[in-house]
Amino acid sequence: MTNRDERVGKSTSEQPLISVILPVYNIKEYISRCMTSLFDQTYKNLEFVVVDDGSTDGSGELCDALIEKDPRVKVLHKENGGLSDARNYGISHSEGEYITCVDPDDYVDLDYIEYLYCLISKYHTRMSICQHRTFYDNGTVKDLGLSGDVKLDNRKCLEKMLYHDVIDTSAWAKLYEKSLFDKVEYPKGKIFEDIGTTYALMLQCPQIAIGYEAKYNYMFHANSIVNSAFKPNKFDMLEMTDKMAKDVLAVYPELKKAVMRRRIYARFSTLNQMLYTKDYEKERKEIINFIKDDSKELMRDSFAPKRDKAAIILLYLGYPVYKMVWTSYQRRIMNKS
Repeated sequence: MTNRDERVGKSTSEQPLISVILPVYNIKEYISRCMTSLFDQTYKNLEFVVVDDGSTDGSGELCDALIEKDPRVKVLHKENGGLSDARNYGISHSEGEYITCVDPDDYVDLDYIEYLYCLISKYHTRMSICQHRTFYDNGTVKDLGLSGDVKLDNRKCLEKMLYHDVIDTSAWAKLYEKSLFDKVEYPKGKIFEDIGTTYALMLQCPQIAIGYEAKYNYMFHANSIVNSAFKPNKFDMLEMTDKMAKDVLAVYPELKKAVMRRRIYARFSTLNQMLYTKDYEKERKEIINFIKDDSKELMRDSFAPKRDKAAIILLYLGYPVYKMVWTSYQRRIMNKS
């Protein structure tokens, strides 16, 4: 990429306005760290669209105080409607030419937005992606440790995302041309909403700029949606994934193997979240049957992760065996993390 002096050489008036969308709900203790990382960005022509989604812990009042700290802050208060609704509301009230999403319990490197915008400028794309670091509660940090950048067509990006190869479905760590959202909204009332939207944004972009450096800092919380006790809304992952599969295959039928891999992965992810509940036996059996019925092709897929194949073998040995081994594996991974 160009050197830093060239990248920040433009005056603020020459830089396009970029809107940072921050949905806030009862995360008062994290807001200051996140906003400090945004206020000090090397890219200056920004607006921060902070959406208080009906917080009850004082987060809304803290958001209002941010206006005094930086005139680029815009605070919107609304009744609680969930993460998707808050993001949609923020995007609809934003004025930037580009959009990036940040979860306010995370934070970003000081050149996060500059890095993403320079990728778009360099490759003349409508969307760019960077990598993230994962911070665990015990202080461990995981980072791919990669560098460099490349331009890929959306077919290749989708394939890599379906295989979890560097590119993921997260809404954050990406910069989007705002017009991409003219036809795409985050699904209101659903969790795993990024699974239902990121692919649709990619499909509108013939080429996508990929940066391999980590610029986004993701905080892994034990009480997050993925890691909390199982609730029926966690079946949203299957709905979102199957919708993505249908839409991707309509454009790229040759991605059948990658799509099936992702659908099986979604079943395993849901099954793993159900390990500690005795409820939903009917749904559990349906998930297991789906995996067994469609696993043969995945077992022959050289791009499919070895962990997926190991999980399939365990499942054929019986659910009790799978549960015992997979629980032990997860415990060992978490202890290392």
